[in-house]
Amino acid sequence: MPTISGVMTLQETDCTAVAGLLARFGLQLILLADGDEIPGTYWGAPEAGLSGEQLFARPDTPLHSVLHEAAHFICMPADRRASLHRDAGGEVAEEDAVCYLQIVLGARLNAAGWSRERLFADMDAWGYGFRLGSTRRWFEEDADEAQAWLRQRGLLV
Repeated sequence: MPTISGVMTLQETDCTAVAGLLARFGLQLILLADGDEIPGTYWGAPEAGLSGEQLFARPDTPLHSVLHEAAHFICMPADRRASLHRDAGGEVAEEDAVCYLQIVLGARLNAAGWSRERLFADMDAWGYGFRLGSTRRWFEEDADEAQAWLRQRGLLV
């Protein structure tokens, strides 16, 4: 996936805050140098990569990508985490829950320039597809199943 102009990147936020958020869930942020290959990326650079308990990103990695891959890690059971490299797997219901959780996680960052509106716009620009045509509308009007999936697993209170 190519870099999308205007999307908030990791270098525009507080990496320490991002690393702290991920650490609460047992996930380690590995910040790579500009131009480095990103291990475990599903879509290719600059998108974040997952391998085991490590999330790999560069300064130009979109923040929504970091949050999305972190949400995959949080949502998957321990047996899948044990063999995790690149492909988080999961069913459609889990992917929807991941998208919902990435929005919830984003709200916990309180990063300068970051807002739920910015995240919605970044997700739309990347090409997330939702039945109602926009991330915001899906989150506000059509995410009941994703919320239920997360609540059932104790990931949303």
